[in-house]
Amino acid sequence: MLLSYVVVACLIFLADRLSKYLVMANMTEGQSIPLIPPFLYVTYVQNRGAAFGFLQGQVALLSAIAVVCLLFIITQWNKIMAKSSFVRWGVLIALAGAIGNLLDRLRWGAVIDFLDIRIFIFNVADVAIVLGVALLFWEVLVHDRKGQ
Repeated sequence: MLLSYVVVACLIFLADRLSKYLVMANMTEGQSIPLIPPFLYVTYVQNRGAAFGFLQGQVALLSAIAVVCLLFIITQWNKIMAKSSFVRWGVLIALAGAIGNLLDRLRWGAVIDFLDIRIFIFNVADVAIVLGVALLFWEVLVHDRKGQ
């Protein structure tokens, strides 16, 4: 079972790294390529903040928060593994995304975003984080009926 978690985390991480590399290697910052206009574009942006540009320029703070969260997950890993599959997969998928974005901040001082739906621009790691959190919400709000 542990192997499946490692494989999925590595695939998410590699998809994030590869997609960002391809964008950086083949586009200039600010360049936008329509994929499915007017809904989906590839637009190369370096986000120096958190989601939606919140906390712009706070790379050290955002990196520190990510490291603290990662350390907390590592120290609680045995407890997490004892929880439901929604919790295990949610934490693991979000963790893989968080590591991808943390590496961007540490290496470039910004997160590389490129999936542009004209409302906001995000990346593969962001998708993983949102999916992981959605699984955790599913567990808390829908699946876990113990408190009722």
